[in-house]
Amino acid sequence: MKSVVFAYHNMGVTGLEALLRNGFKVGTIFSHEDDPGEKCWFASVADWAKSRDIPFLCPEDVNKKEWIGHIATLAPDMIFSFYYRKMLCQEILDIPTAGAYNLHGSLLPAYRGRVPVNWVLVNGEKQTGVTLHSMVVKPDAGEMVGQKVVDIAFEDTAASLYDKLCQASSLLLDEVLPLIRTGRAPRMVQDAGKASYFGGRKPEDGLINWSWTAIRIYNLIRAVTDPYPGAYSLLPDGTKVLIWWGLPEAGSETGDAGTVVVDNAEENVYVVSGDGRIRLLDIEVNGSRIKNGEIWQYFRHYINMPVLK
Repeated sequence: MKSVVFAYHNMGVTGLEALLRNGFKVGTIFSHEDDPGEKCWFASVADWAKSRDIPFLCPEDVNKKEWIGHIATLAPDMIFSFYYRKMLCQEILDIPTAGAYNLHGSLLPAYRGRVPVNWVLVNGEKQTGVTLHSMVVKPDAGEMVGQKVVDIAFEDTAASLYDKLCQASSLLLDEVLPLIRTGRAPRMVQDAGKASYFGGRKPEDGLINWSWTAIRIYNLIRAVTDPYPGAYSLLPDGTKVLIWWGLPEAGSETGDAGTVVVDNAEENVYVVSGDGRIRLLDIEVNGSRIKNGEIWQYFRHYINMPVLK
């Protein structure tokens, strides 16, 4: 079956490889130009396409009339979207004769919308997953074809969880793509009453509120640590401190939330939270990355311990 594929990121490559593995013909790939302001830590769909001599296009707005017409001339049996960053208009969804499908990184109907891998960690979820569903104009609301559950470990970051989701997606696609090819795929209606929506995240959303519980702060740290922009706080003079890693601990500190506590005996540095403390293990100040004992060296020179904001 001939497919037009909209793909980006590691999940885009995962989906494309699954299509070929399951006998689908990938006619043309639509993707995005890499953003020069974004850390591109992920696989390149462009390189994947070039290495296989598959036509590859990056229109700024695929929903414009000329691109709708171009996709129509390709006459795809199916359209697939694997982490493509823009919604497709109804005119495009109406083109394929055998349906349009999207791979979403959550257990729908929960966490519809943007960056679910980050949001499930921010919110301290214990499970997430991936869902393949038919595409409709409303985001992530179409009938589901299949899902795979992924457990979230306490130490998972967005990067490690994303890797798990890619693995789960590969397994899911190998199960459902043969069913789609033969017209035997299930169609499960989502329970709209259980739906939740989340928007995109900006770097400034990583600002820590130290009055939060230690576990809530930890969940934010691990949700946006490398390769994402990072959780951060500010010293009294306005200096930005990026907190790439830290662990929640019970503590007996009685200072205000955000107070830095230096343990000279153990050479550790903590920050008081709403119900405990965060032990700092990897931070960045003024462009310098410092870890473990180096953090103690940095803060021990303060006569009065700062309160992070």
